[in-house]
Amino acid sequence: MTVVQQILYTDRPERWWALAEALGFVAPYPPTPAWGEFHADGVLAVHEATPDHSPGTVDIHLVVVDLDAAASALLSFAVERTVMAGVGEMLVVRAASGVSITVSEGAVQHGAGEIAVQPIWFQEDLAEPRAILEALGFRAGIAADRGGWVEMLGDGGSVGLHAGKPRVGLSFEARGDVDALALRLQDAGFEASVVDEAFARTVRVADPDGGDEAWINGVQDDLHGYHREE
Repeated sequence: MTVVQQILYTDRPERWWALAEALGFVAPYPPTPAWGEFHADGVLAVHEATPDHSPGTVDIHLVVVDLDAAASALLSFAVERTVMAGVGEMLVVRAASGVSITVSEGAVQHGAGEIAVQPIWFQEDLAEPRAILEALGFRAGIAADRGGWVEMLGDGGSVGLHAGKPRVGLSFEARGDVDALALRLQDAGFEASVVDEAFARTVRVADPDGGDEAWINGVQDDLHGYHREE
């Protein structure tokens, strides 16, 4: 089992806490300005910005049941085993594009709720990140017929793979009524609107740090130009 933890770095943690709550995430313990966790289908972690992680930066962290088994599954990739204060032993997996993700061992459970984390891993060669995630137990869901997009489903949350300049982007998926979600965000004091994209209806909400809008994608039902690989 593998759970996706989307780590968002910010100078305005309190606003992200409020946004997380309005989205439907639940904090298992009181957050602090340095770190807070919000659980639903997958985990949104809100981390204070650092010299190496400016506001708006996003990391992909994966929580697995057995770190040794994960390390063995990743032997054909560039992996470093390290120790991080407060986390313990951790794997750092580096793709050829320069994008890196981290993996640690912990208690994992199937995701719950109508909101899910879905960080987007951008790079031109999607075969490599797909192989990395499949080695960790992810399975492919909806993919573009012409390539350029595939969603990788974990046991809690998912990771979207998108062709583009290497980076990790913030994203969520909403399984419920996106119009009701937009209204709930507005009632909580956030600028939010619903946009009809080719793949699904999407809620766009203003970034508390002043960056690009955050996207909360509705469930994709129209498969024109896409297919399911499940």
